[in-house]
Amino acid sequence: MRAVIAEDSVLLRVGLVKVLEAAGFEVVAETGDAESLLAAVERHEPGLAVLDVRMPPGYTDEGVRAALAVRERWPGTAVLLLSQYVEERYAVDLLTGDTAGLGYLLKQRVADVEEFIEVLRRVAAGGTALDPQVVSQLLVRRHSDPLDRLTAREREVLAAMAEGRSNAGIAERLVVSESAVAKHINNILAKLDLPKAEADHRRVLAVLRFLGIG
Repeated sequence: MRAVIAEDSVLLRVGLVKVLEAAGFEVVAETGDAESLLAAVERHEPGLAVLDVRMPPGYTDEGVRAALAVRERWPGTAVLLLSQYVEERYAVDLLTGDTAGLGYLLKQRVADVEEFIEVLRRVAAGGTALDPQVVSQLLVRRHSDPLDRLTAREREVLAAMAEGRSNAGIAERLVVSESAVAKHINNILAKLDLPKAEADHRRVLAVLRFLGIG
């Protein structure tokens, strides 16, 4: 069976290629962004697409939107999404439709090669594979505060945002790079389920949520 891979981390992408080939798949295309992934699926019509949830240019939900597009336009292509951590909103978006040929795993599962190969084959055959942590979090957090989803570092970034600090100011205060701050802010906006809007407006909404008045 032919497969395509979309993962912006070169090291992980190389590893995925080797694992898929070991599982008997022919990797016909590998890329680092969602747009190229869609072009590859259109060209090759593979049996399986493996893709990261967050990819360039925005590192938000590019992979999820690409997965939904693949399932709508090429229903014969199974989709396995990989995520750094549980992202409840994205999982719900995927699970509201047909779950045949669909997988959603945390990237840490790739380390267990045998288990991961089993998941690849199950999804490619039309089955469903959901990470146990994804299922657990969906059940536990149905009625929880979205702020509970934030990591300790993300809460620090959000607190600095509430003080009116710019990305540069936050980076200086937390002794991290501005790119790291930007990535944390993208994670915060996604985890708080804030509606898409201009970047500055979403920052304000995030701060209001943090202060308990939004």
